[in-house]
Amino acid sequence: MKVSGIRYLINQGFDNVWKNKMMAFATFCVVMISLILVGIAGLFYINLNSMIDGLGSQNEIVVIMDVGTSEEQNKAAEEAIRSLTNVDTIEFISKEAALERQKESLPNAEKIFEGYIGTDASFMPDGFSVTVLNNDVIADTTEEISAIQGVQSASSSPQVAEFLRELRNVVTFVASTIIIALVIVSLIIISNTTKASVFSRREEIQIMKYVGATNSFIRMPFFIEGMVTGFVAGVAAFFTTWMVYRAVYDMIIDQAILMTTFGIKSIIPFAQIRLPLMAAYLIAGSLIGALGSVISTRKHIDV
Repeated sequence: MKVSGIRYLINQGFDNVWKNKMMAFATFCVVMISLILVGIAGLFYINLNSMIDGLGSQNEIVVIMDVGTSEEQNKAAEEAIRSLTNVDTIEFISKEAALERQKESLPNAEKIFEGYIGTDASFMPDGFSVTVLNNDVIADTTEEISAIQGVQSASSSPQVAEFLRELRNVVTFVASTIIIALVIVSLIIISNTTKASVFSRREEIQIMKYVGATNSFIRMPFFIEGMVTGFVAGVAAFFTTWMVYRAVYDMIIDQAILMTTFGIKSIIPFAQIRLPLMAAYLIAGSLIGALGSVISTRKHIDV
């Protein structure tokens, strides 16, 4: 096919969007709503996973060194802990800081601390607060730290890790089911809408077929029309999702207590997912619109 012929078919596709603006608008609305529903479900899932990771980061390993360890021994133990593959962060807690924490946690015993102990923390051990990358193996990491020279004990809460693992499995199953159901329903609705659009022009397709037009010649304008409609729907879906996401994000981010308690600080800023989400919306919208229109012409081309 000549370049002029391809240009003609492309122009016909764009013209058809305007000529059949009511059906194009119906397709646009269906594709846009479908993309928004699936997109929001996907964003909810990845943010829930991020929140679970945020909760997991609060599950720390408390490391207590032997009483009287030197600064060199503490540094050696810190380097050994830091070298473990599952360790994320490590914070040194001096004996003086540990004593202050004890005073704060037992305010009723302040007189005892001040009268008998004072500021002498020589009887207290130094320690570390360690967070891990993967809570699923926090028990193994705790055992590895316990074996390091100079460490008196290392303790964690494997029950918390088990709960988070089960929670992640449940969230993954529920979210996957919802997303798959939304995709299936959306494809059915989009298919019916594009079929209705093509059906309204079945006589035009049949006339083109009878005068000798090839199948590819007939399909091309519908392909371009569907792609343009789907692309515009993807743009609209992206900006709608952006506005909704930003509104919800700003509302939640102001709740400092919720952020600290439930790991909501782990909600992903829109800037981090803006480009992948835009690409997903535009590509999915264009493909759905184009393929839906082309597939729907098959029945009326086979005459």
